[in-house]
Amino acid sequence: MSSTVKHRSSEGDDAPSPDLAALQKLRIVIRAAQRHSLWVEKQCGVNGAQLWILQELLETPGLRVGQITARLAIAQATTSNLLEGLVRKGYVVKTRDLDDARVVKLALSDAGRALLDTAPKPARGLLPEALAKLDGADLASLNAGLQGLLDSIEDLDEGFGLQPMPFTM
Repeated sequence: MSSTVKHRSSEGDDAPSPDLAALQKLRIVIRAAQRHSLWVEKQCGVNGAQLWILQELLETPGLRVGQITARLAIAQATTSNLLEGLVRKGYVVKTRDLDDARVVKLALSDAGRALLDTAPKPARGLLPEALAKLDGADLASLNAGLQGLLDSIEDLDEGFGLQPMPFTM
């Protein structure tokens, strides 16, 4: 069902209202990402951000917590909490670096690899995969437009940008 909200112009015709059309598109994007993340959790028992971590560890074994934090663009405390859940469930293994015992490296366990093999795709989540498909100009335009939107919101908590979808953990 694809319809655009129409707003009556002063002439009485049904011209599309750009602000309401944009609002609808934002709702669709947010709800699609939330629905995907909740579906992931229902299907495999880990949330979307945890599944993304597993994908990163599959592609680059031995990452450290800070590196995962940077790849997911979330807060380090959030990364640590997500990882602890994965370690408890036996999907991720922590090891100490042989040259520097202070450094903890992370890797998938066999159980983590098996979970990732059967988990819903895309493992990184709907939004990161969709954003990666945009060309540079479209991504820059989207980023500028979103920044303009954020600039117009009073009392904005930019910390929300460091929380994975679907806004609750």
